[in-house]
Amino acid sequence: MNKSNKLKVLGLLACFFAICQTQAQDRKAPSYPLITHNPNFSIWSNTDQLNASTTTHWTGADHSLLGLINVDGNIYRFLGKEETNYKTILGTSDETPYTVKYTETAPQGDWKSAAYAAADWKTGSAPIGDDAKQVKTLWKSNDIWVRRSFNIANPASINELLLKMNHDDNIEVYLNGKKVYQKEGWTNTFQYFPLDKSDLKAGQNVIAIHLANSAGGRYLDFGLADKLKDNAAKIQLAKQKNVEVTATQTIYDFTCGKVDLKVTFTSPLLMNDLGLLARPVSYITYNVQANDKKTHTVKVLLSASSNIAVYRPSQEVTAKKYSTAKLSILKVGTVEQPVLQKGADDMRIDWGYFYVAAPKSSNAVQFITNSSSAADAFRNGSSASTASRGKSLALNTVVPFGTVGQTEVERFVELGYDEVYAIQYFKRNLRPWWNTSGKETMEGQLTDAANQYKEVMQKCKTFNKEVYADALKSGGKEYAHLCILGYRQSIAAHTLVKSPEGEILWLSKENNSGGFINTVDVTYPSAPLYLIYNPALLQGMLNGIFYFSESGKYPHPWAAHDLGTYPLANGQTYGEPMPVEESGNMIILTAAIAKAQGNANYAKKHWKTLTTWADYLTKEGLDPKTQLCTDDFAGHLARNANLSVKAIVGIASYAQMAETLGYTETATKYRAIAESMVPKWIEMADAGDHYALTFDNKNTWSQKYNLVWDKVLDLSLFPQKIYDTEIKYYLTKQNKFGLPLDSRKAYTKNDWILWTATFAPTEKEFEALVKPVYRHAIETESRVPLNDFYDSNTGIRDNFKARSVVGGFYMKLFSDKLKGK
Repeated sequence: MNKSNKLKVLGLLACFFAICQTQAQDRKAPSYPLITHNPNFSIWSNTDQLNASTTTHWTGADHSLLGLINVDGNIYRFLGKEETNYKTILGTSDETPYTVKYTETAPQGDWKSAAYAAADWKTGSAPIGDDAKQVKTLWKSNDIWVRRSFNIANPASINELLLKMNHDDNIEVYLNGKKVYQKEGWTNTFQYFPLDKSDLKAGQNVIAIHLANSAGGRYLDFGLADKLKDNAAKIQLAKQKNVEVTATQTIYDFTCGKVDLKVTFTSPLLMNDLGLLARPVSYITYNVQANDKKTHTVKVLLSASSNIAVYRPSQEVTAKKYSTAKLSILKVGTVEQPVLQKGADDMRIDWGYFYVAAPKSSNAVQFITNSSSAADAFRNGSSASTASRGKSLALNTVVPFGTVGQTEVERFVELGYDEVYAIQYFKRNLRPWWNTSGKETMEGQLTDAANQYKEVMQKCKTFNKEVYADALKSGGKEYAHLCILGYRQSIAAHTLVKSPEGEILWLSKENNSGGFINTVDVTYPSAPLYLIYNPALLQGMLNGIFYFSESGKYPHPWAAHDLGTYPLANGQTYGEPMPVEESGNMIILTAAIAKAQGNANYAKKHWKTLTTWADYLTKEGLDPKTQLCTDDFAGHLARNANLSVKAIVGIASYAQMAETLGYTETATKYRAIAESMVPKWIEMADAGDHYALTFDNKNTWSQKYNLVWDKVLDLSLFPQKIYDTEIKYYLTKQNKFGLPLDSRKAYTKNDWILWTATFAPTEKEFEALVKPVYRHAIETESRVPLNDFYDSNTGIRDNFKARSVVGGFYMKLFSDKLKGK
């Protein structure tokens, strides 16, 4: 290669790397929080450019917010994308009842072909699966073969043929004998997969499916759809210049031709004000100004989908427009209104009502259309409501800015959700915190939010700065960024209600990992965030578990795993107990509350129960029998060294609380028990240059994240040598995206890594453990609300997203605050 060409290649490479670097710097999050209140009202953007994708619920279902701006007749899209429109060809069960032929015995002959008789197959209604509450045909074996016959009059009339399907687990799909789809794994919602329409025949056709259960549940529902042509005129894209994520706000900057637009999404989740925290209202603020020293006529459209108020898009809704003294309001909800009638993980709320409101002073114009008509109506200047009942409606709010020059003009709209009843608690339906009395109205909440707009915005800005500054001081820039990403996500995985006994209930949903409500080993990792900003909320995470035991509803001498499946908190639904795990968690967290509050009054209320659990740990905790721990995805384990640490720390935590309460004899007794266990633990776990995963296999290792409480609560149980040895060993085991959980596999949990990093002896070692976790957040291919369980080599999620456990990122900050740093 001659010198000239070499220089050209080097120049191109330099440009390429510069572009890659810029793209990496542009990403601030795997998914960006927009509206974040609770598991039901939670809307995210899964692309770095706000206008590059349809906004979604945390589960991945479309919860579309569409934003357009008109500048002197030129229209730019800055938020979301127009929803894709489909026409049903062959309905799924949520659209129309249908039956299939099926067999659970491997069929003989060419069962995939259209000509196959299937005479001895059974007939069943869809959907098929193993949950009797969700399906019409039960399937509990390992394999099922399914055939569905149907007629098509004119295949040529179809625009784009799509297979619409929700399946669990491994699947092969054949259309008229030809394999058209195959997947190992499962879907959680209906997804669309392109097919070749030439594989359809005029007349009778057959879809044949083999589904194999490999793990977990079983489910099948399928049909065909036509992706309709987009006949709307093309809209220009606003140019996104920047995005900033803070604790309570996500802020985007755009150039829209001759004006600049700033869009700020604010969910004012300030934990020192429970009224504000629980108010289910977010703001979208628009700031507009000219960028060419001239004046321009500007108006902005927000089009919000009625799908925000449904479980399935096939559900019918009713919508209306009305006004109060100060607000113009749009309201939508399902016709059905099945209040608290079901609980599940992959679920959206389909009861209560979604609201879009704007101050009358802004002269906003509101109207309701079908979702496919919203953009055209804005383009044409139409503001007539053309729908009030149907499916996938659009709630449209046009805010006129009039003539805009160099002086910035600000307007805002509000998005709110009234669940009516939020939680069922031991068979009693509880209203959301803001309406515990039953006398409040959503219109009142929206009005209060509008009246307090400037005050709330200032509080949020001040808090955002404080959180970032504190986290920066505690752990550095990358640590601070992780804390900011975790803030709204953790809070929005909870619902705040008041118990019939008048206690705070701050109930988590175990998002994307079972859907359980108030899971103790989800509370445990999330706790540091709440210990810093309002320990009463952590009490609200423990109150229900204490009540479950103390009421006699849970008779075991260890703590429960959960209170049910969200939003139904009627008693544990997880399949088996985690005795050492949950008992240790409850004791340690109660001790942490005592430290944070400077007294053990809360512990005193539950002393008898805490004593029962401490005695269980004393008996069973040092060398645990085969059982699950919080990392239940890893399977059962006997003689788990890290679980043993939890028991020892739990017993010492109990002793510490006893000392605070003046129970000196009890404190002395249990402190001595904990201290006596430590040398035994060291002897059993010592593997030379590290400490083992299990006491019986010194060729294993694991993160001992439970040790962190020994440092944070100042228990002084384990010698410093253990911390020094473990951290030194961990740093030899790190992968690109983090330290593996243990020696069994490459997967990891980022919350546990940050707990482990907290007991690193030096700042340099702390930062070395945090850096790969930060890299994961800004580089992972898994574009979902921050995922905590992933492959440490590839960064791709194994499971889990949008979970509250990222509150655990705040462990270092909590530790420093306790120490007065």
